[in-house]
Amino acid sequence: MDVASFAEIEAEFMERVKRIAWCTVATVDTQGRPRSRILHPNWEGTTGWICTGRHTLKTKHLAANPYVSLSYWDQKHRNVYVDAFAEWEDDPAAKRRIWDLFKSNPFPYGYDPSIIPGWTAPDATGFGILRLTPWRIELSGLSMEPGVVIPVQVWHSGKAR
Repeated sequence: MDVASFAEIEAEFMERVKRIAWCTVATVDTQGRPRSRILHPNWEGTTGWICTGRHTLKTKHLAANPYVSLSYWDQKHRNVYVDAFAEWEDDPAAKRRIWDLFKSNPFPYGYDPSIIPGWTAPDATGFGILRLTPWRIELSGLSMEPGVVIPVQVWHSGKAR
């Protein structure tokens, strides 16, 4: 069922993404084929942030097609799906702020980006920040208990990208 505002699902969304932390992120390669990898976003409302390599295959994919699809899953089948526009955040002040955001959040949702080899600081060569701007967020689930239904809740931004 569609929800009228993100506020209706925000608490449950944040609980799930903070608990699950890692998600599958799919891009489209330069030949139109899907490619998935595991990444670790942090969210501020409907804006997602990913610390990632700035000069990777993912960079080529996003240059050709800046759309991504994220999938969070846990063993209780509480899922989160996010379809978003991805763009690099290269502003030094923003990169510092997001670096600090990741460091300030408790593990497993947060982590110190400097644990990645070569990422000594937000201005390190190769360190990048992806900003995710979703147009669709879905919360769904599956219950193993007979008769228990977990409703599908879908938020749409209302903005075409």
